[in-house]
Amino acid sequence: QVQLVESGGGLVQTGGSLRLSCTASQTIFSYNSMGWYRQAPGKQRELVAIIYSGGSTSYANSVKARFTISRDNDKKTMHLQMNSLKPEDTAIYYCNVDLVAYGLGLHWGPGTQVTVSS
Repeated sequence: QVQLVESGGGLVQTGGSLRLSCTASQTIFSYNSMGWYRQAPGKQRELVAIIYSGGSTSYANSVKARFTISRDNDKKTMHLQMNSLKPEDTAIYYCNVDLVAYGLGLHWGPGTQVTVSS
C-alpha cells in the first residue's frame, strides 16, 4: 500500500510563491501518472497539474504559466511550484498517484492547506 504525504502548504499573500511536495512511503518505479488536485470550500475537487510516466505534463488553464509540476529522480517525491498566487488558489491541495494499470489502484495524500490572502 503506497502512502502519500503532502507538505509545504501555508498562508501566503497574493503574488507570493509556495512549493508543495508529495513524498511516497516507497519507491514508485512504474506508474501511469502523478498529479496535484485541489478542493476549495463548496467546490468539487479539480485537477491542477499532472505528470505522466513519460514525462509529459498538463495543467489546468487557471494555473498555466504560474504552476510547475516536477518529480525527483528518487522516484518517491513530486513537487508543485506555485508562483504568482491568487486568492482563488486557496484550497486543500492533494497529491495523487495512478497505479491502476498495475493493479494497485489510485492513491491520495491527506492534503495540505494553501491559503492566499488578498
